[in-house]
Amino acid sequence: MLVVKKFGGTSVENKERIMSAVNRCAEEYHKGNDIVIVLSAMGKQTDRLLEMAQDINPNPPKRELDMLLTTGEQTSVSLMAIAFASLKIPAVSLTGFQIPMHTTTNYGNARLKKIETERVEYELSNRKIVIITGFQGVNKYDDYTTLGRGGSDTTAVALAAVLGADRCEIYTDVDGVYTADPRIVKNASKLSQITYDEMLELASLGAGVLHNRAVEMAKRYNVQLIVRSSLNENEGTIVKEEIVMEKMLVSGVACDYDVAQIAIIGLEDQPGVAFSLFRHLANHHVNVDMILQSVGRNGTKDISFTVTADMADITVETIKRHGNSSLKCHEIKVENDIAKVSIVGAGMITNPGVAASMFEALYDVNVNIKQISTSEIRVTVLIDQQHVNTAMNAIHSKFELES
Repeated sequence: MLVVKKFGGTSVENKERIMSAVNRCAEEYHKGNDIVIVLSAMGKQTDRLLEMAQDINPNPPKRELDMLLTTGEQTSVSLMAIAFASLKIPAVSLTGFQIPMHTTTNYGNARLKKIETERVEYELSNRKIVIITGFQGVNKYDDYTTLGRGGSDTTAVALAAVLGADRCEIYTDVDGVYTADPRIVKNASKLSQITYDEMLELASLGAGVLHNRAVEMAKRYNVQLIVRSSLNENEGTIVKEEIVMEKMLVSGVACDYDVAQIAIIGLEDQPGVAFSLFRHLANHHVNVDMILQSVGRNGTKDISFTVTADMADITVETIKRHGNSSLKCHEIKVENDIAKVSIVGAGMITNPGVAASMFEALYDVNVNIKQISTSEIRVTVLIDQQHVNTAMNAIHSKFELES
């Protein structure tokens, strides 16, 4: 049996945590299983490296930033290999360059294109534990690239897919996937299982347990994921294609504070304006969400949408840059003190009235809704940040997710 195990930063943040992870993997190894381990940087190491770079240059070149940040994972894997050696267990550490893991050229947010498996398979055939840097790869220029925050999850799932692993275990500092963030909703409960689609929605909507691209890849290649804690032996949450249907219409409630709302007032009400707006934003790598267009009046219309908070300034600059040509408008408004709150559940497809129940829960606690977006298994609302805790608890209680 081949098992891929990914350990996050908190799981390898010091000697004690590293040895705990090593002992856990050693047990599996002594059962006769082949082990591939994917590691993140230790604790807050990535943040520390970023601070060092920005202290020298507030706007460091992305290529050089990737060169710097990849050293965090290299430290983790080499230390773990050294730890295995202390137990007389053969292990080898490998970087994304040594395997290699081929990516696109987009520094800071590259995507995996191909993983060569010969080196990994060779080391496994010699009964070595293979420890691989997460979060990184190499592009066509032989430069290191990084996959974006949370990219180690994607590395682990990709390796599990190409190696045909029997399972992929994601170890973190929580016991699994919860019906809501336990720090906000005290009676949130752990899910024993969840579908890929539900997990993908939750991951995309702010639930930080798994990287959304990792879930997307797991669904595409049917990789069974298990999310569990590295701090105890509790059973985790299984993420797979189909699950035993339970009585809950909603599987979870998620919130996302990393949001800014952009409202463009007084655009010309004619064909092609929306296309021009979103084409320019796409050309500047701005991802948009929750788009709303008003009914035209007096020859104009308004369009509002959300972006991640760090993209708000770029978005406004892009609109203003093209304002003298295809994007003439009266005013651009930016609102930052907002958040998205979402419910997710496969049971919503065949059960009407779920959205109404969510809106009723918010009405009961006097929370105003600014904007609404839906899919088959999700309802998302935009609200003021100050009301997030109240909204989350009200919605969670409304759907009795603690039961």
